[in-house]
Amino acid sequence: MSVDKNTVRKVARLARIAVAEDRLDSMAGELNGILSWIEQLNEVDVEGVEAMTTPVAMSLPMRKDVVTDGGIRDKVLANAPKTEDGFFVVPKVVE
Repeated sequence: MSVDKNTVRKVARLARIAVAEDRLDSMAGELNGILSWIEQLNEVDVEGVEAMTTPVAMSLPMRKDVVTDGGIRDKVLANAPKTEDGFFVVPKVVE
């Protein structure tokens, strides 16, 4: 596939990118270079290669999904300027 000035103009319009007329030729050359590099990737033999999402084969550590208060409520509330019945007290902002 070869990209020309008209294709660059159309892609720029679709992407809502302003490209000056004097840059269309150089942009076409850059896009053609990118496409030729992608075509080189198609030449790589990947027969028998399993698809992977990461190069490191590992599983994530799992923990039980339980709701807790963290066990440090008193330490957290100690940082508050004012508390009441185990909750932060804040100024009323909505009347």
